[in-house]
Amino acid sequence: MSARSVFKTGATVPESGIYRVFHTAHRLPHEVTLFRENVFPRCSKCQDEVVFELLHAVSRTFTFERLTLYELPAMDDDQPAEPTEAAKR
Repeated sequence: MSARSVFKTGATVPESGIYRVFHTAHRLPHEVTLFRENVFPRCSKCQDEVVFELLHAVSRTFTFERLTLYELPAMDDDQPAEPTEAAKR
């Protein structure tokens, strides 16, 4: 990972696109779609110990309603994810 493409929780998303998410220890990396000018979300389990890497930037505007992701849900192998109160807003 180059330093230019790595972002931390709380920073402003510079480009809309697909980002790979790295957690401290409880979860394998996964991907999430984020929109420009939103804030990189925290994890509900490891809080701010999350790092994002831009994989694919999106250059055109989406025509569907944008949703803001405030928090990444903790994903345990033995139970389905439940949305947090912040994610329900």
